Amino acid sequence: MYRAALLPPREASRILGISYPTLKQWIYRGKIKTVKTPGGHHRIPESEIDRMIPKKLDRGDITTRRGNFRKISGRNQLHGRVMAVKYSGLLAQITMAIGEQHITAIITADAAKEMRLKPGERAAALIKSTEVMILRV
Repeated sequence: MYRAALLPPREASRILGISYPTLKQWIYRGKIKTVKTPGGHHRIPESEIDRMIPKKLDRGDITTRRGNFRKISGRNQLHGRVMAVKYSGLLAQITMAIGEQHITAIITADAAKEMRLKPGERAAALIKSTEVMILRV
């Protein structure tokens, strides 16, 4: 059975792209639900993070979007936010939230470091056949 991860407030605020004090205010005002540890510390379920990430990103008008096309042949680009980056030797595992879905790609550690991918940053998953590539946006 899959058990949703519980994140500390500082990590959750970094993923959401807000300050730690703002997240604490959201917790106190009930805008975001938390779980308390036996020691009384707040933990934010991954499902709450997903709920707070905008479902629809601002895309702009068609001329702006066409002007922003990257010089690459793949057109299947899914825009979202980086949820996790795990390094293991020469590889990096990138997990992204796209709407309510998560997608994971394995890329080289050098590529992930070069793009400076971190949780909470906007990125695009570029899908070509059976390959998924990550593109920093």
